[in-house]
Amino acid sequence: MRRVFFVCTANSARSLMAEALLRDMAGDQFEVASAGTRPGEPHPLALQALTEAGISTEGLRSKPLADFQGQYWDYVITLCEKAAHECSAVGRGAQQ
Repeated sequence: MRRVFFVCTANSARSLMAEALLRDMAGDQFEVASAGTRPGEPHPLALQALTEAGISTEGLRSKPLADFQGQYWDYVITLCEKAAHECSAVGRGAQQ
């Protein structure tokens, strides 16, 4: 199973939504996680948009990058330029 890791600054909207969307669309093919370089609370509008699209938000929470330190990821996808510069400490990824 391929492992995909989404990173943005706060892990409050873009990366959480990407995690939930990929898990919903292809969760049987990918292990998915997301984190933020400076995590905050999940944005209510992001959670609302997912719910309105019929995508589960159960267990979805903002997580710090440190929780995933040293893990291997097949794909590390940064969702903003700032996170791309700050996430060099994230585990090894085959494709970034």
